[in-house]
Amino acid sequence: MNNSIQKIGVIGLGAMGMGIAQSLIRAGISTYGFDINVKACEQLKQIGATGVADNATQWASELDVLLLVVVNGVQIENILFGGEKPLVKKLKAGTSVIVHSTISAEQAQDFAIRLQQYQINMLDAPISGGALKAVQGQLTVMVSGSSELFEEMKPIFDVIAERLYYVGNEIGQGSMVKMIHQLLAGVHIAVAAESMAFAAKANIPLDLMYDIVTHAAGNSWMFENRVPHILAGDYTPKSSVDIFVKDLGIVLEAGKTMKFPLPMAATAHQMFLAASNEGFGQWDDSAVVKTFKGITLPEKKL
Repeated sequence: MNNSIQKIGVIGLGAMGMGIAQSLIRAGISTYGFDINVKACEQLKQIGATGVADNATQWASELDVLLLVVVNGVQIENILFGGEKPLVKKLKAGTSVIVHSTISAEQAQDFAIRLQQYQINMLDAPISGGALKAVQGQLTVMVSGSSELFEEMKPIFDVIAERLYYVGNEIGQGSMVKMIHQLLAGVHIAVAAESMAFAAKANIPLDLMYDIVTHAAGNSWMFENRVPHILAGDYTPKSSVDIFVKDLGIVLEAGKTMKFPLPMAATAHQMFLAASNEGFGQWDDSAVVKTFKGITLPEKKL
């Protein structure tokens, strides 16, 4: 580990942030965790965090690096620039901010320009891999920004990532790669739900259908990972329906700006919107299957 990096703060201790923070602690790095969820803070404290709090204000001036693992750009805006005493004014000059959240390329560029006014450097570094990979330190990270800063932060990325990609020196390129990835992920979940709903309508045993597809050419990572939630009738969220309402919304907004058609993304987005509208927004994203009528799906065993 680079000796100049003494203290790292992680803002957002959801499934991904908690895993990242745990990986840093395991590597012997002085790690601070921040979240409005008191239980998450307490859990990280037990694991070995140097400090935890509901916000980063009290530790801000001590941190060398700040990782943002929150849900969206609105949260980043509020955390960094919101309130009467914004966090940017408390961070010391030279602090590095790494944004792991899925945001638009324009948002990433905007944050980087505004942080630079405070002599704070930023890398646009969206992540993929899910909660389990986060805990194992095996995420995929797509980084854009200054190549010098990337090299400086590489020891941190090596702790949290199995696959690390440097996309380019222009902030926003990492976010664009993540958006294209989310297009695929969202469409794959939506079509997995459609295919299993169709199987249910045709009275094909769903576990048999799952077994066949996962050993044949129609399989995808998302099919293999999400369909078991449908088979178990368990929609406890690992990643929620509303996450894909947001992410595919970002994808379509980028397409609109570039005047580029994205018909599959648009259809999948409508499916997630329908699921959210029916009250499944906070359920696991596989609950998009619930929008299909006239079928019987497995119920969770009590």
